[in-house]
Amino acid sequence: MKLGELIEALGGTLANGSPDLELAGVNSTVRAGERELVFAEDESSAAQALQSSAGAVVLKPGLVSSYEPSRAVVEARYPRMWFAQAAKLLKPKPAAGGVHPTAVVGEGVSLGEGITIGPCAVVGAGASIGAGTRIEAGAVIGEGVVIGADCRIYPRVVIYSGTTIGDRVMLHAGAVLGADGFGYVRDAKTGAHTQFPQQGTLVIEDDVEIGANSTVDRGALDETRVRRGAKFDNLVHVAHNCDIGEDAILVCGVGISGSSKIGRGAVLAGQVGLGDHVTIGDGVILGGQAGVFPGKTLTNEGLPPGTILYGTPARPVRQVLREQAVLARLAKKTGPKESR
Repeated sequence: MKLGELIEALGGTLANGSPDLELAGVNSTVRAGERELVFAEDESSAAQALQSSAGAVVLKPGLVSSYEPSRAVVEARYPRMWFAQAAKLLKPKPAAGGVHPTAVVGEGVSLGEGITIGPCAVVGAGASIGAGTRIEAGAVIGEGVVIGADCRIYPRVVIYSGTTIGDRVMLHAGAVLGADGFGYVRDAKTGAHTQFPQQGTLVIEDDVEIGANSTVDRGALDETRVRRGAKFDNLVHVAHNCDIGEDAILVCGVGISGSSKIGRGAVLAGQVGLGDHVTIGDGVILGGQAGVFPGKTLTNEGLPPGTILYGTPARPVRQVLREQAVLARLAKKTGPKESR
């Protein structure tokens, strides 16, 4: 793809060099070759990038006053974002492979143009697979599942019946979508547990990415929904009846109990745990291992922008540090008691 075509698609300004430069991909400053793109966000990284073997560099306007005549340079306000978007455009799209001979496709399945169904994959009766979607080896798609266009379903993903998936969704290996939620009613006399009906649905909206071995349960009687652009790391669990907001980030080890709601753009760092019926407001940031008790609501109201909440119960990090300082002084003041 030519550099000029990237600029036309992504914006930015060609500050130096030729728009006809052909680029094949992106790379790090150390490893980049003459047909690859690198980025820089400060003076130090800009100096390294401009001395590298990369074919083109994207950096912030005004970061460098002059360039060597042979160097192709794009100036963009957010170089990292420009670089990431360019990487997607430069990455070659795998050729459609059709239906592999060992795949099992049920009756009444609707297959869009340019699809791939890999070895030993199973697509249940009545499912619908959108154009350009890839279902890789060993994946299992339940009866009646709807999958949109240009999705990537990696090996051994399992999608239960009652699940609807939008366009450009990426599901990494081992993810399980639409399994029964963990809901039981206990008999007060015998102590036996009877499953509460788990017959709801799961909706995954456009541009969602779900990491390897993550699980998202269906609703009990209603639905679980993961909204547009949400991104899950590996080993994330979302229980039944949850609503995950647009562009939310859930990092490895996050566990969300049933009927909880995560706001738009919220960030839940590693091993965050939420009780049931919790509400996390738009843009809230929960630091690693933060915990929220059942039924609680957390918002950014009255807090400076970018405040991180830590601890259990989750609270502003400055408050946590003050509490720790007080406890440390108290422990030092009292000292260890001698045994008698």
